[in-house]
Amino acid sequence: MEGKSNSNISVLLNYAISNGASDILLTADYPPVVRINNKLYAVRGHNKLSGKDIVEIIKNSLDEIRWEKLIVDKEIDFSFSYSEMRVRGNAFYQKGSLAVSLRLISHTIKTFSELGLPPILEKFSLASSGLVLITGPAGHGISTTMAAIIDYINSNVSKHIITIENPIEYVYQYKKSVISQREVGTDTSSFESALKNAVKEDPNVIMISDFENPETISLALNLAEVGHLVLASMQTNSIASTVSRFIDFFPPTSQSQIQQMLSNVLVGITSQRLVASTKGGRIAACEVMLANPAIRAIIKEGKIHQLDNIIATSASEGMTTLDNVLASMVSKNEISIDEALAWARNTKTLKEMIY
Repeated sequence: MEGKSNSNISVLLNYAISNGASDILLTADYPPVVRINNKLYAVRGHNKLSGKDIVEIIKNSLDEIRWEKLIVDKEIDFSFSYSEMRVRGNAFYQKGSLAVSLRLISHTIKTFSELGLPPILEKFSLASSGLVLITGPAGHGISTTMAAIIDYINSNVSKHIITIENPIEYVYQYKKSVISQREVGTDTSSFESALKNAVKEDPNVIMISDFENPETISLALNLAEVGHLVLASMQTNSIASTVSRFIDFFPPTSQSQIQQMLSNVLVGITSQRLVASTKGGRIAACEVMLANPAIRAIIKEGKIHQLDNIIATSASEGMTTLDNVLASMVSKNEISIDEALAWARNTKTLKEMIY
């Protein structure tokens, strides 16, 4: 079969959309690759891409300022709309030539129920103030969950929501709330600058797509302390590791103060995985921690290793461990036993729950 036009990004995007791909990977001297249900496949009938092809694809996706920034910084995040999708990209250099990774994001924002997320997220979303952390590994639906939270607030209450993102992924429509979306590099110079100025912009809710450094975290904690609801995402593997990483951003001399601040403002944390469904595709398995008095005391005292035990014994409050969620999904025939065991925190404990 004759290869398709290498530099036509529309052909690749259409192929990805029609085949249900989540990502496109473009590297010089390789054919385009798509990720479908977390597995990689070469695009059928497509020639290998040259370095020139990659340059043309990236230049057509960036404005002049971002192209020049890529040349200087050697990597850049960007996003754009295509058909019924948003496309989030990262362009970077490898072995002296450009490469790009593209993530396809539906314009349609799904509800908590449609995503299979726990109903306690409704409570987190409507908190009047404090800090909510949405976490999990990269590529496991964190931004999708965050979008569902923003859309739930937008659909139910009248608030001013400011998002600080790098880059903007979902574009929100006016419902009941006013949403100001700020993209780092386009609408603000940095997360820190946006957070410093946020208090002057009359927000009720502030969403941060990533914590980059201690200053970003300190500003977010201060905003939560003075009465704003702060929503933030982090790429971590568990609720306990999220709290540890949050504190470890800071030097030992500051950690006691950060533990105190976090224990005061924390509303809750979720940590999710996308696991293979028995019906095809992937579905969310989400562990949840609500900041009750016991959790606050543990965080304040720095006894992070005790968090899992409190979560496991607080199901009546809406908390749940990942292993409990996986066992429940097996009992409902939503996932296989092998899939559950592959993601288990403690395989022995999970086997006892299943068998």
